[in-house]
Amino acid sequence: MTYSIGVDVGGTKIAAGVVDEKGAIVARTRRDTPSRDVAGIVGAIVAVTRELAADHDVDVVGVGCAGFIDAGRSRVMFAPNLAWRDLPLRDDVGAATGLPVVVENDANAAAWGEFRFGAAEDVDDMVLLTVGTGVGGAVILDGELHRGANGIAGELGHMRLVPDGQYCGCGLRGCVEAYASGTALVRNARAAAQGSAAFPGSPERLLDLAGGDAQAITGPMVTQAAQDGDPLARHLIAELAGWLGAAMGSFVSIFDPGAFVIGGGVADAGELLLEPAQEALWRNITGGTHRPFATVRLATLGNDAGIVGAADLARI
Repeated sequence: MTYSIGVDVGGTKIAAGVVDEKGAIVARTRRDTPSRDVAGIVGAIVAVTRELAADHDVDVVGVGCAGFIDAGRSRVMFAPNLAWRDLPLRDDVGAATGLPVVVENDANAAAWGEFRFGAAEDVDDMVLLTVGTGVGGAVILDGELHRGANGIAGELGHMRLVPDGQYCGCGLRGCVEAYASGTALVRNARAAAQGSAAFPGSPERLLDLAGGDAQAITGPMVTQAAQDGDPLARHLIAELAGWLGAAMGSFVSIFDPGAFVIGGGVADAGELLLEPAQEALWRNITGGTHRPFATVRLATLGNDAGIVGAADLARI
């Protein structure tokens, strides 16, 4: 049995694990992310790698992180939530650990994990959408991860959905992320709790969960209220799902996937998200009932997808 290390670098934590050839994590560790300290982040990645490699015979290390990764899977060209600009991460970590290192986009790593060992094991073509603070994306075609000419394909959250629409954190307007992310969900929930007429239903349950403070409402609170049957919370999640389904309709025209896999924190809403998203996809698909439909599924690996996917991609 051979092992590789997968490292998932997030804005708040760095999670790592030793992964076997079947996608099982046999050991794990984590560190907090010093997000504004370039050397500190690299040092934390090196530390978790050394800790895990000390007790296991490891062949290679895969590092998944948010941002633009070059086609050679070596440099982080740009990371919006980390202090990285044109960072030679592969060489830095490799020199410090003495191990071969592969760097990959975090959504690509998660998609590969779900494709190889999770929700999309039975298809050759799939699209992953991670719906959390933002909307991440990744595409697998004919069993291969699609990176594009420059290594940065799959940024599906920044497809323009509404011309001159809501402002997006990327600097543009009308992106999928501005309508179908956890950030958008919280924005709408707070507006509803403050009495906006754009949203039907009473905000009483949401305000109760937030201690009476509309600005304290979080995404998990909206999910909890929806699972408890609150009509307003269910409407808010269904509205987000509608935007997500509209985007998937366009992605079907481009990629023709066998399955969409939905991950990220908002996916904790389960069928309350999945069912209206599937219905919205059907409404927005070209050809209607005259073509096969892509299925919409929930991710199954959870927070482990990035670790497992990064470790497995490093073997390729």
